[in-house]
Amino acid sequence: MDAIRPPEVDEAPFRGELPRAYCRRIAALKAAAMQVAPGEVALCADTTVALGRRILGKPADAAEAEAFLRRLSGRRHRVITALVVRSAERAWARDVVTTVRMKRLSEVEIRAYIASGDWQGKAGGYAIQGPAGAFIPWIQGSYSAVMGLPLAETAQLLAAAGYPVFGARA
Repeated sequence: MDAIRPPEVDEAPFRGELPRAYCRRIAALKAAAMQVAPGEVALCADTTVALGRRILGKPADAAEAEAFLRRLSGRRHRVITALVVRSAERAWARDVVTTVRMKRLSEVEIRAYIASGDWQGKAGGYAIQGPAGAFIPWIQGSYSAVMGLPLAETAQLLAAAGYPVFGARA
């Protein structure tokens, strides 16, 4: 039976921690916090937005989301998703980095997007699969990773762990 059991971990970045290392660490912490019984497979992931060496996590409020959008406006950034698939015996890990260009945003676009509330709970303060998709003219890499879960890489790790991605599940 499939179940969602989110682990409780402290997602605060360490001082000076680089975005990719941060993302890998959080995904690994989530996986380590999971109780995985024999025959079970756990999937844990973490996504962050990196502007240079700066980590843009989930904004605490609308003001921080607006600040994130202003920083990203007209610039390229990276979206990093780290995955860990874990069985009772071992773990498999992978990360996916996608480069994203955001168009220069007008004041009207920023205000309207913040008012939509779509930024809430989203790394970098935006979601490409929502209205902010209109802000993204170009990506290099995995669209599904920018949404938060790189599907091809997730399927590969699940298959490596013996989880029947395509087929019957018990």
